[in-house]
Amino acid sequence: MDFSEIDLKIMRATQAGLPLVSKPYHAVAEELNLPVEMVMARFETMQENGVIRRIGAVPNHYKLGYKFNGMTVWNVPDERVDLLGEIIGGLPFVSHCYHRPRHLPDWNYNLFAMVHGKTQADVNQQIQQISVLLGDFNLGSDVLYSTKILKKTGFRSN
Repeated sequence: MDFSEIDLKIMRATQAGLPLVSKPYHAVAEELNLPVEMVMARFETMQENGVIRRIGAVPNHYKLGYKFNGMTVWNVPDERVDLLGEIIGGLPFVSHCYHRPRHLPDWNYNLFAMVHGKTQADVNQQIQQISVLLGDFNLGSDVLYSTKILKKTGFRSN
């Protein structure tokens, strides 16, 4: 995909994240000596074209005191995975939830939900709550616990 020179400047200026100020688009515009309306329009166009999937905060759960993290994986009926994903993804303790393909016969899970807690007991209670919500649609589950922090990064341009 071709990017305009302005798009590349914006991506380079924001590849480590938007500035943590009350008006981040204004700060980017000022840094690049561009009108803020242009910066905002370019972000919108890049998002519409699929260059940017979403703009959102990426919290550091460890710094917030959430030291116990588990990716819960669930085997649910394929015809229900979207509906169940919406329900589970709406829980306040689930940071992200998504449908993934099964890899039979070794991996029969198709719904993933990341949970975070300050204690192991918190995480266990959250997993139990998801299990209860899934009810008879829970055909099996497991939890993959985080063992180290991985740095999350986005697009990098030289």
